[in-house]
Amino acid sequence: MGASFSVLFLGPIGSLGSNGSLALQPKPSLGDLPESCVALLLVNLDPLEICKLARLNRAFRGASLADFVWESKLPSNYEALVREVLGELPGNLGKREIYARLCRANSLDGGTKKVWLHKSTGGVCMSIASKGLAITGIDDRRYWNHIPTDESRFCTVAYLQQIWWFEVDGEVEFPFPMGTYSLFFRLQLGRASKRFGRRICNTEHVHGWDIKPVQFQLWTSDGQHAASKCFVSETGKWNYYHVGDFVVDNPNLTTKIKFSMTQIDCTHTKGGLCLDSVVIYPSEFKERLKRF
Repeated sequence: MGASFSVLFLGPIGSLGSNGSLALQPKPSLGDLPESCVALLLVNLDPLEICKLARLNRAFRGASLADFVWESKLPSNYEALVREVLGELPGNLGKREIYARLCRANSLDGGTKKVWLHKSTGGVCMSIASKGLAITGIDDRRYWNHIPTDESRFCTVAYLQQIWWFEVDGEVEFPFPMGTYSLFFRLQLGRASKRFGRRICNTEHVHGWDIKPVQFQLWTSDGQHAASKCFVSETGKWNYYHVGDFVVDNPNLTTKIKFSMTQIDCTHTKGGLCLDSVVIYPSEFKERLKRF
C-alpha cells in the first residue's frame, strides 16, 4: 500500500527502481520543444539571431529551416528580386537558401552593379561602379584614368587628374521593395597606394574643390527630386556624400532613378579626385554612412 502510494506520488518526477531506490526522470529541456513552437518564436527574431539559435540543438536547427520563418524576412516582392538578380531558381529551393543567395553581393550589368540584402535587416542595398556611370572626359587619359585598388568592391576607381568641366551622370532601374532609400557618392580626395605595407595618399593633383561647392541631384520616374550642395574637402579618406532620399510606395513597379554630380564653373580647374561608386541604402543607414 505504501509503495503503491509512493509510486503515484512520484509519478510526474520519478519512479522507484527494482531495488526500491528513487530513479529520477530527466528534466525537460529546450530540445524537447516541438519544432513548430520554436519556429513561431524565431519569426520574431532577426536573421542573425535565428542563425545563432540554429546551433543550439536539433529542434532549433529544424525550426530555423521552416519556409515561413524566412519568408517573413524576405521583401514582399522577393520573387521580382529573384528574377532580376538571380534569374530562375529551382522550384524546390527553400526560402532560407533564397535569402542566403540574395544576401550575397550579386553582380548585374556586366559587373558594374552589385545588389544584396542587408543580413540583419533584409533591406535592399545597391552599389554602382564608376565604370557604370557616364563621366565627362572619361575616355581622355589627360583627364581621367581607371586605376586598380583593393579599396573598392569593384577593384577599380576613376581618378581625375585635372578638368574644367566636371560632370558625372548615372541611372538605374530596379524593383526596389517598399521603403525610403538614400543615395550617396563614394569619393576621396587624393590617390591612395601602399608603400612597404603602409597606406599612403598622394595629394599632388588635389585642387579646385574649395572654391565652389559640388551639386548633387536625383530624380525618380514617379516625379521625386532631391538636390544638395557641399564642398569636397577632406583628403586621404573615403567619404559618402549624400545626394538625397526617395520613397518607394509600390514594390510591384520598377523604380527608375537618375542622379548626377556636377561642378561646372569653368573659372577654375578641378583635380585629384577618386570616384569609386554610387550606393543606394535603406535610409535607416543614412546617419551611419555620413559618419563613415
